Amino acid sequence: MEQAAYAGEESQLVVFKLDKEEYGISILQVQEIKRMTDITRVPHTPDYIKGVINLRGSVLPVLDLKKRLGLPNGEYTDNTRIIIVNLHDMAVGLIVDGVSEVTAMGTEQIESSQSVAGVNGSSFISGVGKLDNRLLILLNLDTIIIGGQEEKVASL
Repeated sequence: MEQAAYAGEESQLVVFKLDKEEYGISILQVQEIKRMTDITRVPHTPDYIKGVINLRGSVLPVLDLKKRLGLPNGEYTDNTRIIIVNLHDMAVGLIVDGVSEVTAMGTEQIESSQSVAGVNGSSFISGVGKLDNRLLILLNLDTIIIGGQEEKVASL
């Protein structure tokens, strides 16, 4: 469960940008961060699945995180990165607009998704972190990557 990724006294987060907002995921889920590379399209996949890449002999799916979250599309730039995450022994690439930093955040700085997105909350959001004058949207990778699409992502 994603909430556990932010449990404990302090969590280390990889902070990245999508459009104009900052997002965070637990560093425990991040395998590595790569520059944008050639991606091989796979037919008959959802539009947010950009394709597959070869990472040192392993083929892994790559998701366009902006499309998955329903954000406006943008062009890839020199700052565009692919964050390789490990989730349930499956490596998946997430395309983001840029990675800005790794930071620490205490649990007292994190508001639950229900308190910021209403009673039902958004299943893609684990919470919102308050870091100085900034707000970081903490993502729930379980629902983003696996939620309802496990067979499609895993079959790539």
